[in-house]
Amino acid sequence: MRFYIMMFICNLLIPIVMLICGFLMYKKPPKEINGIIGYRTTMSRKNKDTWAFAHDYCGKLWIKLGLLLLILTIIIQIPFVHSSENAIGCMTLVVEGIQLAVILVSIVFVERALKKNFDEHGVRR
Repeated sequence: MRFYIMMFICNLLIPIVMLICGFLMYKKPPKEINGIIGYRTTMSRKNKDTWAFAHDYCGKLWIKLGLLLLILTIIIQIPFVHSSENAIGCMTLVVEGIQLAVILVSIVFVERALKKNFDEHGVRR
């Protein structure tokens, strides 16, 4: 049971971090374009407009995806409460793999939104 609880908590870390980071990107994005903190891609760093747009869009997206992942992660884990450590470990691997894939796919959505709203020089369409 102790292993289950530990894995339960570990599986909730990614969705919780997505919610927190999404909220911060949306409500309190970095003021200046930088290479350390924030949504940093070539397109998002073109100018202040693309920087603000990327943080707003990604922040809202991560809040939605983080909430969805949090709910799904809890639902998926419930049936494993009395399972073996191997079953719980496999479930954890699958759940965290899906969570990681969602984060990576979110980058594709943000980049598409940037390209739809800005030209290659960062000028709004």
